[in-house]
Amino acid sequence: MPILHQPELPSDAIPAFVRNGVNLASAGLGAEVLSVSDDFFAEGSRMLADTVPAFDPDLYDDHGKYMDGWESIRKRGPGHDHAVVKLAVPGVISGFDVNTAWFTGNFPPACSIDACRVEGAPDSDTEWVPLLPVSALGASAHHFFACTSEAAWTHVRLNIYPDGGVARLRVYGRPEIDAASRSGERLDLASALNGGRVVAYSDAHYGNFQRMLSPGRGLNMGDGWETRRRRVPGNDWIILALGARGSISAIEVDTAHYKGNYPDQVSIQAADLGAGFDGLDTPIVTSSMFWQEVLAPQKLGPDAIHNYDLAEPTGPVTHVRVNIHPDGGISRLRLFGTLAG
Repeated sequence: MPILHQPELPSDAIPAFVRNGVNLASAGLGAEVLSVSDDFFAEGSRMLADTVPAFDPDLYDDHGKYMDGWESIRKRGPGHDHAVVKLAVPGVISGFDVNTAWFTGNFPPACSIDACRVEGAPDSDTEWVPLLPVSALGASAHHFFACTSEAAWTHVRLNIYPDGGVARLRVYGRPEIDAASRSGERLDLASALNGGRVVAYSDAHYGNFQRMLSPGRGLNMGDGWETRRRRVPGNDWIILALGARGSISAIEVDTAHYKGNYPDQVSIQAADLGAGFDGLDTPIVTSSMFWQEVLAPQKLGPDAIHNYDLAEPTGPVTHVRVNIHPDGGISRLRLFGTLAG
């Protein structure tokens, strides 16, 4: 039988905190599971994978049915299971997605989530602050929970009652940037670790477009943004919100692993939209047609890093539009600059 993947949700079913946040619990950004009370059936680290949860009906291992997520043993006494996660970077949390995809007879009936801010790893003296009270879970579904905390946290603890399996844990929020201490420092303003995120795109048929803003180089051809073959006039594009308002002075476009499907050319536009545009995708997309061009069309090549130093920094901008001509794939994008005063 074929491997099954959880279907995508319609856009109107995705909360604003998901669209406007960065997944601070992404393994690809550096988050990791530090400890679990038990992971007899499926190891805790799988819960932070950036991939969509999959299910292979015929796959088993030494402990039983292979599950794409974290699954504890059947509890035969008091208490509950838990997993401690170190976030990729300290951040202000706006919401959670506790996804029980493919856990149909073995999902936890409920969960809660605590958080802490510590240097190093939490220990027995760590003070945990409840962010999500005990909340009901169901079978094989996304469970979205908003969070109103304004503090920045380094770790979360997922509690499941009493046991069972969670396919994916997403912790959405805004990475903490100390503007005062980083003033004048050269930053990648588009990096997800600094709060950069994708706002909209013309097409993202292949790969994982969010990975375009991740650290390191792409792992394979599925680890980046790639469009389908364009069969009509025009070109493809993707719009990004920078992690912070800043001035761009240099650009890096990496086509790693895109050898027969890299774009012929790339160009970039930018704008300073100020505050208040979170969630307003339509006016951002419409206005982007008229944004200032900061990088004229440049030829790209296969499987290579392309660096462009701007003749003059852009001045303060909050959003960019990356145009690829006519279509293809970009593994990583870096927009280097400094925070605006």
